[in-house]
This record gives sequence, structure tokens and C-alpha cells, in this order.
Amino acid sequence: MIATLQCTVIDCPDPAALARFYAEILGWRVDESDPDWVTLTAAGGQRFAFQRAVDHRPPRWPDPEFPQQFHLDFDVPTRDDVERAREHVLALGASFLHDSGGRRSGFLVFADPAGHPFCLCYGQLA
Repeated sequence: MIATLQCTVIDCPDPAALARFYAEILGWRVDESDPDWVTLTAAGGQRFAFQRAVDHRPPRWPDPEFPQQFHLDFDVPTRDDVERAREHVLALGASFLHDSGGRRSGFLVFADPAGHPFCLCYGQLA
């Protein structure tokens, strides 16, 4: 090993707004001291950073002309839990994109307010 992961950085047009969106999902702390570089930190030290990208072109999942660039998977225990999570992320400003349709395990695909895809996964916990 020559390095450790410092944080994952997500380009977006409004770093503070997108950080607050993910803070509501994860319960992590937001640091908005620099409006162009906002960090989200977990109690255990994991971090996401959100960087202002003036010319950000949001992905259009699953259109290959506008690739997703990255996506985040969030585990929830059951289909019932994912339904509650669906309502919460929609209320926060997410857009629904796709339901894998599984009854015991699967995923729901959303776009965050800046257009990045993310999934709520259920029944796949180890």
C-alpha cells in the first residue's frame, strides 16, 4: 500500500446543497466553511467532499452520451425499509429513475439534486 483514501469528491453546481442532501441520508456532519468545497464527515472519520463545478454536466442514467461518472449504493435492511427511505429521499429532492423489481432483494435508482445516480439497496446485506 502506498496511500489511503482521504475522501471521495463529487463535482456539482451547489456543494452546500448536495452535501446537505447526503447528510440527511447518512446523518453525517456538514462543514460549509468553504462554499466551493464542502465536506461531509461521519463519526468514524469517513468523508465525502463536494466541489463546485461551474460547467457541471449531470449524468442521464442510463444514457451513455451522459455517463453516470460514479454512483453510491446505500444499504437498507428490507423492502419495507427501502419504501420508507424512498419517500425520504424524494422529499429531500431526489428524482426516481428505476426499480429493479425484486421482492426479497434489489435496488431502487434515484438521481440526487445535481443529477448523480445513487441506489437504495435492500436484501443484500452480508
